[in-house]
Amino acid sequence: MPAIALDRPVVSDRQRLAEQFDGRVPRYTSYPTAVQFTPAVEAATYRGWLADLAPAEAVSLYVHVPFCARLCWYCGCNTRAVNRKEPVERYLDDLVLELGFLEAALPTKLRARALHLGGGTPNLLSRDDLTRLFAALRHVFHLSPGMEVAAELDPAVLTREWVMAAAHHGLSRASLGVQDLSPRVQAAVNRIEPFEVVQRAVGWLREAGVLSVNLDLMYGLPRQTQFDVLGTLRQVLTLRPERLALFGYAHVPWMKSHQQLIKDADLPGPVERLDQSEAAAEYLIGEGYVRIGLDHYALPTDELAIAQHAGRLHRNFQGYTTDAAGTLIGIGASAISRTPQGFVQNQTAELSWRKALEAGDLPVARGVALTGEDRFRGEIIERLMCNLTVDLPAVSRAHDRRVDDLAASLSGLAPFLAEGLAKYDGARLTVTEAGRPVLRSVCAAFDGYLDPAAGRHARGI
Repeated sequence: MPAIALDRPVVSDRQRLAEQFDGRVPRYTSYPTAVQFTPAVEAATYRGWLADLAPAEAVSLYVHVPFCARLCWYCGCNTRAVNRKEPVERYLDDLVLELGFLEAALPTKLRARALHLGGGTPNLLSRDDLTRLFAALRHVFHLSPGMEVAAELDPAVLTREWVMAAAHHGLSRASLGVQDLSPRVQAAVNRIEPFEVVQRAVGWLREAGVLSVNLDLMYGLPRQTQFDVLGTLRQVLTLRPERLALFGYAHVPWMKSHQQLIKDADLPGPVERLDQSEAAAEYLIGEGYVRIGLDHYALPTDELAIAQHAGRLHRNFQGYTTDAAGTLIGIGASAISRTPQGFVQNQTAELSWRKALEAGDLPVARGVALTGEDRFRGEIIERLMCNLTVDLPAVSRAHDRRVDDLAASLSGLAPFLAEGLAKYDGARLTVTEAGRPVLRSVCAAFDGYLDPAAGRHARGI
């Protein structure tokens, strides 16, 4: 099927777009972002927030597994490579201990509506580990029948036996890390993974009845070209995944030291990154996928596409989601929780997380309590990230505010409006299709905390 041309700038305009709007901005998986988290939010704070949860409220759960069989140089996650089972088993002991502290803090045995296993590589847990983890979760939470159970998986170390065991525990959605199938690019990021490995993994998931398969891809990787991106897409679409995520590689070697193994000279520039992203979008849309927000794609029949069409799409630390739970309880080292009162992050380093548990308390490192201003601006940012449009008077009324309170933010949108990257009719703000690549930068206009000079975030394109 031929590609469908999107409303994308010509070459000279793309160069200007990259030069003008490729600043460093957050990914807005939360607002305030993790940069604003401070030690002022302590374990006692979190215990109070948990105790105040409504007993009838359904919550979502996130379990972080910070281990991988290999260290991919592009990775920005909190993980480390292990080749023995003992560290994983000890970590599971500590997860069970943390769940015990959560049980003591919660007002009752709450119902869980969704569970996400992230990492790292959750499929490094053995089948016995999975059984123990789910037993501990069921002791603390009511796991709803038919609830979504999702896991991030590394195809290279996945086995059919693991898939069948996870399916027994309710696995219903899986994300497979693919990134790029070019041998040249794979060598540049230390992740060798032939297509046949991915194909085999998808086959096992389908066999086990996993109804939603997502493939994680990346653009902007070292030595990567448009040819590589499109070649990868042509191969993986033969598997007809329900969803794809196409993330822009975030080069932050000052935060992730292993990224220093990637040479700056091997990285594509902002115009090439933009070309890779938009060429992929044209191809995927031409193949029948719906573009979701900034960097996701889904078949029209998938829940993600349906939720976007209905205005029910949400965004959290796992990306775009249909999960509308007001509370997300994170478990494990570096896991982030969200309650109606604010955000909480566990100790990031595994050793510090363990020491906090051994000291007899929840392993909280930092967080932020939400203000009315945060909720107001956060809803605007989430609506833009999910729908590319927001009714500013409606959001203002919902938060007992006025559109005039956003005067400085609206003034900051002038360059985007002038370039046709966004439209504002005095009530509704919309990011145009041409402006989608700079969506995060549009959202940044409403960020009351962002310091552009700090340079703490990834490039906006």
